[in-house]
Amino acid sequence: MVFLRLSSNSHSPWMVSAHSKWQVVFFILCFYGVDLIYCNARYSIPEEMPEGSFVGNIAKDLGIEISRLISGKARVVTKGGRQYVDLSRDKGTLVVKERIDRDELCKKMTPCSFSFDLIVENPIQLHRVTVEVQDINDNAPLFPKENMNLNITENAILGARFPLDSAIDTDVGLNGIQSYKLHPTDSFKLEVHSQTDGNKYIEMVLKRELDREERDEIQLVLVANDGGSPQKSGTVKIHVTVLDANDNAPVCKQSVFKTEVRENSPAGTVIGTISAADADEGVNGHVSYSFAVASKEVSELFGINTNAGEIRLLNKLDYESQNRYQLNINARDKGGLSDTCKIVIDVIDENDNSPTIQLMSFSNTLLENSPVGTTVAVINVEDADSGKNGLVQCSINQNIRFKIESSLAEYYSLVTDDILDRESLAEYNITILVSDEGSPARHAKKTLNVKISDVNDNPPIFEFEEYKTFVSENNYPGLTILTVKANDADWGPNAQLSYFLKDEDMRGAPLSSLVSVDSHTGTIHAVKSFDFEQLKSFAFNVTARDGGSPPLSSEVTITINIQDENDNAPQVLYPVQTGASVVAEIVPRAADVGYLVTKVVAVDVDSGQNAWLSYKLQKATDRALFEVGLQNGEIRTVRQVTDKDAVKQKLTVVVEDNGQPSRSAVVSINVAVADSFPEVLSEFTDFTHEKQYDENLTFYLVLALAAVSFLFILCVVVIISVKIYRWRQSRFLYQSNLPVIPYYPPHYADTGVTGTLPHGYNYEVCMTTDSRKSGCKFSTLGGHNVSVVDPSFTETMQRAMKEKNMLENSELQEMVRSHVFSDGKNINALLRF
Repeated sequence: MVFLRLSSNSHSPWMVSAHSKWQVVFFILCFYGVDLIYCNARYSIPEEMPEGSFVGNIAKDLGIEISRLISGKARVVTKGGRQYVDLSRDKGTLVVKERIDRDELCKKMTPCSFSFDLIVENPIQLHRVTVEVQDINDNAPLFPKENMNLNITENAILGARFPLDSAIDTDVGLNGIQSYKLHPTDSFKLEVHSQTDGNKYIEMVLKRELDREERDEIQLVLVANDGGSPQKSGTVKIHVTVLDANDNAPVCKQSVFKTEVRENSPAGTVIGTISAADADEGVNGHVSYSFAVASKEVSELFGINTNAGEIRLLNKLDYESQNRYQLNINARDKGGLSDTCKIVIDVIDENDNSPTIQLMSFSNTLLENSPVGTTVAVINVEDADSGKNGLVQCSINQNIRFKIESSLAEYYSLVTDDILDRESLAEYNITILVSDEGSPARHAKKTLNVKISDVNDNPPIFEFEEYKTFVSENNYPGLTILTVKANDADWGPNAQLSYFLKDEDMRGAPLSSLVSVDSHTGTIHAVKSFDFEQLKSFAFNVTARDGGSPPLSSEVTITINIQDENDNAPQVLYPVQTGASVVAEIVPRAADVGYLVTKVVAVDVDSGQNAWLSYKLQKATDRALFEVGLQNGEIRTVRQVTDKDAVKQKLTVVVEDNGQPSRSAVVSINVAVADSFPEVLSEFTDFTHEKQYDENLTFYLVLALAAVSFLFILCVVVIISVKIYRWRQSRFLYQSNLPVIPYYPPHYADTGVTGTLPHGYNYEVCMTTDSRKSGCKFSTLGGHNVSVVDPSFTETMQRAMKEKNMLENSELQEMVRSHVFSDGKNINALLRF
């Protein structure tokens, strides 16, 4: 027996050349006997080739001389059906005899092929030739109807679905229908669903509410495109009529109906019944049934009773052609509302004996690091039938990391086909499927359970790449901040995790002085109370380590942001509040509206909204004269200053933050409404007194009253004593008869008065700080006895002394007044005085 793989474009029957326009690849299997040579050849050609087109050089490919073909009367023999290929003996080639339509020959089946025999006589040589016909894009998608009419009620809910007839393209693969497009799409959108049989089921979905009074008809165009090159398409016009009034749409009692039918069932067999319920009554509650996809094949095989919903078989089914049908049934009421019911029809094949499966050896546990190709089981498969029904094929379920290989006749090996990963799948249920080639075929299956044992090959993985959390300041020590969690895909001890803090310093202090972590749960606790003003945020790493050998670990970064609390009251920076002196702001009486008196400046060491400050005027002498800016703290006049406004104004401003609860500070501001310093000075005196009263009112009142009373009594006693003394002296001088020696002092040299006058003057001045108020002043004269010539001299001297005293006291008062008011800087000194 000889097995060859050849190409029709090769220079040698034993070599394979590069591709030409299309590559005709064939296989040759030859059996040599005493009187018979039997070979199998396989070719591949595209459909729709013109008559006489070259298929393959059968003489060259099989190594037969052309003379042998002629002498042996080589010919093509077809068993029934049509002969598509003929033999050219003089050239030794196979050529197309008549047009080959793949869609007519095989319909939807792939791959599509036909076979014939090449017979050569003397001696007899029998060669089986199989020609595979490849599909070309020679058919455009075609809708069953050129126009589709839909009746939809205006109260159809959004998302209502309306099945549409699918287009039919007899081509297969990429040349078949690939996409649908609907336009315009302002009221409806298109949804395309793929079915298990490879066909596409399309629905039109309502995406905007309909209004029959506004628009009673909608024209749409549905386009179906295939994937061929060049691309072909088919269109159908959809006419939508908007109907009025229907509340309830039919609802299928089952979303999917399933049924089975034997492939040899006679025509007329009831396959199943579709049932839908409509909550409406009368005409609107009557439901009729029809095929949603009215393809030609479905119409020829199945029929439906529009009233009862019974589906009947119209023609015999062919299991080899198609073993499952999925039909979409449109249940529609008289109002135009509908639902789509699906029915899946499985065609049952028939056969006498089923294959048997026997395990010769089996290992149900594998390490996940087992190499590719490790044998899991050895299987023996047998079928009691003979011939075609006894030939079996063995396979396993798809998308698993195992494969089945044929080792000996009727023996198969189940081996690993890829690297195993217990974390992806720890257990495999491998289903071994065996089927014969009978008609109908019979099947057998056996499920093997293979467990994968763990190896520590996965490090812990945290649920998040980074953890961020917020903690309010002033927390209590031991507060649970958050819990980090890592997962280890391994199993058992390899998946037992422990959590550790990475040893590091945080602003000069060990991290353990701030937070701690539970090694078992990963819960992070605060070790101490946090202060936002000292530490706004900090980050550190937590390590998760598994219990494997060797252990694997991973780290994650934790960021803790301290949230501010309103634990600090605002601080007033200006005006400065001190008790040493009184500070007042002066507002001229001619100030305009909006005149800036002063600005309160405050800060809050908190952050965010806790530091947002607002200013309010809590108390004022005259609220109608001043206002304070809510945000900027500027104190301005609200109106013009009048003569009726008091000179002295006292304002109390509250500075409040925006925290919850809020904190505040109070500042008092003295304002003097005046145009001159004397007026301001007078009011400042009162301010001084008010300040003193505020500090210790009772003490200073008592002390001042006692001091004033004592000084008043002392002054009265002294004045009376001096008056009496002077009266007695003047009387003594007036009555004396002793001679007197005249003396003229320099001060009175020009008065013409003679006599002796030893004298001395003492002045005491008591006055207020306001020049407009009267002061109290008196003098005390002390000296020795004065001798005068006569009484008239005495009177003259007394009058001169009084004039001098008055002159000197007046000069002293003027000097004090001019000194005080010539320099504004001495106001505070004068107030203290």
